[in-house]
Amino acid sequence: MTLHPDLNFPAPEILARLTPEELAALMNGPQGGGLRGTLCARLGIEFIGIARDRLSARMPVEGNLQPAGRLHGGANLALAEELASVGSWVNLDPRKQVAVGVDLSGTHVRGVSGGFVTGEATLAYRGRSVLVWTVEIRDERRRLTSLARCTCNVVSVGG
Repeated sequence: MTLHPDLNFPAPEILARLTPEELAALMNGPQGGGLRGTLCARLGIEFIGIARDRLSARMPVEGNLQPAGRLHGGANLALAEELASVGSWVNLDPRKQVAVGVDLSGTHVRGVSGGFVTGEATLAYRGRSVLVWTVEIRDERRRLTSLARCTCNVVSVGG
């Protein structure tokens, strides 16, 4: 598995010394607009804070609408999986392992037609080969808009 060329994910001993904001800046890419060529960058997802058991990111509604003028449910789920995958990575040694989403479910409870949504992921289970996250997505008034659960499998890479 080849990692993104702009992703210089630190070794676990360095990772442990970074603040959630420093880690978020790393994942936002060299220019702060996401890692080029990724869905995260295309959707405009911006990480706010990243820690081993909780992380958050925001995403603009504009540009991620369905034809009916509301935030597309698939964009919500992409935000949820991005949070869960990155959250899983910070629980691993990226020189040896990465995490990939293998199961994702969501319930959209409120439509959003403008502004930003913010997703907050919380680690629900951490095992050797699987991590499970719950994700709450809220509008700018902090009203719940979507609930999701994402399971990530751990995949060995490199030597």
